[in-house]
Amino acid sequence: MYDSPHQFTPLLPELDLEPLQDRIAKLVAKSVRLSGCAHPTTRDTLRELVRSMNSYYSNRIEGQSTHPQNIDAALRKDFSNKPDVARLQRIAIAHIEAEKELENLVDAGEPPLTSAFTIKAHAALYGRLEPADRLFPDGRVIEPGQLRVDDVDVGRHVPPTAASLAVFLRRFDEAYGRASTLGERSLLPIASAHHRMAWVHPFLDGNGRAVRLQTHSALWPLTCGLWSVNRGLARNRDKYYEYLAGADAPRQGDLDGRGNLSEKALRAWCSFFLEICEDQVHFMGRMLDLDDVRGRISALITLRSEQDKDVRREAVAPLYHLFAAGPLTRGDFAQMTGLGERVARALLSRLLATGLVASDGPYAPVRFAAPLDALVILFPGLYPEAAVPQ
Repeated sequence: MYDSPHQFTPLLPELDLEPLQDRIAKLVAKSVRLSGCAHPTTRDTLRELVRSMNSYYSNRIEGQSTHPQNIDAALRKDFSNKPDVARLQRIAIAHIEAEKELENLVDAGEPPLTSAFTIKAHAALYGRLEPADRLFPDGRVIEPGQLRVDDVDVGRHVPPTAASLAVFLRRFDEAYGRASTLGERSLLPIASAHHRMAWVHPFLDGNGRAVRLQTHSALWPLTCGLWSVNRGLARNRDKYYEYLAGADAPRQGDLDGRGNLSEKALRAWCSFFLEICEDQVHFMGRMLDLDDVRGRISALITLRSEQDKDVRREAVAPLYHLFAAGPLTRGDFAQMTGLGERVARALLSRLLATGLVASDGPYAPVRFAAPLDALVILFPGLYPEAAVPQ
């Protein structure tokens, strides 16, 4: 029975840290370089895509995801007439909106690795859902941001008693609350806090989603929204649960740290978490390589031009400009194609209609866009589920 906060120590790995720290330094450097790829408006477009991915993948981890095309439709306020599908669409949209809210809190200076932030993450998600959309399997309603008042079992793990949650959360704050000021050194606290908050299991339900929202928010200053740890965790779901469960283990002898739980297992979890981050940063680095992007835009337009007579290969140069250098006026876009005015404007109208470019109004500049049906060529492997028919 866990009822005293010393029982979830150590709260950070303490031994054999140099290999982890070397990996963290390289990871941070690669992630920072990503923020310089593409134009800011393009990065904004990619952030919106990553938020949809985060929603899809976090919910998939819970076994409750809807198809990416359903999420895309819901973002346009187009909800299914099938109640179960519509419910999952509403959950997906709530997740996306919760992420935005929490990112704004971090941008405003709120430390993300606190129990108060965990509660806000839970409330930001479930507070956007009607009671019928936040039912516990036994029929009870999940209350947004409300700590559980009952003792629970989670598989083989028995979390702390409800009566002791306050002292565990206070200890959590003492250990991690200032981590956001540590720069690259915050990655080990972020990884450790992910497990330890999940271990505490502060809510009746929704702990996994809330913890992943918190982790996303803690990583936000590093990722700038351009890569997703949820994508990596969902693609390694079995290992994710395996390493989380492994870090629940009690201390294994005198060489396994000085806490109640296994320090080796916590370090193994942190190493796995870093591996997921490394993989995602490396992948997005390849996706945003400007030379490769130009080739993929060319391949996409070549294919589309063979299928659609209104799409022409002269679109490649201005589309690449939108990606790398930013928005163009409609006149400049047409001029960059080298086509006659009437043909160029027809081409631009077709690109707008098919979602390859976007604009805020009929006379506003146009910018790069990444519709789901183009991702398989524009960013192959990024979100392959979007290309699978429903």
